[in-house]
Amino acid sequence: MLLRTVFSLLCLVVPALGWVPLTPGMTFQWQLQGTIDTTVNADVFDVDLFDASTSVINTLKSNGKVVICYFSAGSYENWRSDVSGVPSSALGNPLDGWAGEKWWDIRVTAVRDVIISRLNEAQNKGCDAVEPDNVDGYQNSNGLGLSQADQLDFNKWMAVEARKRCLSVGLKNAVDLLNDLEPYFDWALNEECLDYNECSGYSVFLNHNKASRPVRHVDRTGPCVFMGAVFHVEYVDNQSQGPAKQTAVCNNANRPSGFTTLIKTWDLYAWRLTC
Repeated sequence: MLLRTVFSLLCLVVPALGWVPLTPGMTFQWQLQGTIDTTVNADVFDVDLFDASTSVINTLKSNGKVVICYFSAGSYENWRSDVSGVPSSALGNPLDGWAGEKWWDIRVTAVRDVIISRLNEAQNKGCDAVEPDNVDGYQNSNGLGLSQADQLDFNKWMAVEARKRCLSVGLKNAVDLLNDLEPYFDWALNEECLDYNECSGYSVFLNHNKASRPVRHVDRTGPCVFMGAVFHVEYVDNQSQGPAKQTAVCNNANRPSGFTTLIKTWDLYAWRLTC
């Protein structure tokens, strides 16, 4: 609670660094490939930290959009220019299905230095929030012996560092850690919780928006705000499968009413359907 209060006061004293609230019901676009379609009708845009230019981010913000910047926090990507200082001893097994990616040792200082650099880049580019990916390496065949305790320590540390920079931070998947990490993260992004019957666990985030919850942040103009958006994605292999999937997902009784749900193709280009 003390850290939460300190960071809230910082963002109040320095309005340019303030949090933007991400609350249940906000509309959402997630595009990590291709030229960003800034005309999509959405409140929130989630774009790649490295591939989205400052110009695109500025355009979105000038149009009143909230900008989330995606990066991988739990894996080494061999095409990134900021990973040269990571020793080979910190690299684990390849990520299944993702060429050029390996799990990396989140306990190592050199890895955490990269995370700090990426958070600084997000702040400097004007991102309102960050979406760190691959934050559940301990549950995968990582080749590094990562434990749940290691993962919790890293995720909490990273969330604190994001908030120090007045960046709202989202928890990506990691369903088994929701209760432990809820106090540290401001919103959540889930992939395929309907397929895995895991959506009910997100009530802990949706309940942030209730008046009985403690105030979490201060926004750019000063008043108290509640967070707790849950952005939810279910996938199709191609766009032609979209309408049927949309009907099935949007009418599914197990989809919490507070979710903002998208139907996307796996490549995460601009195309989307919504509920």
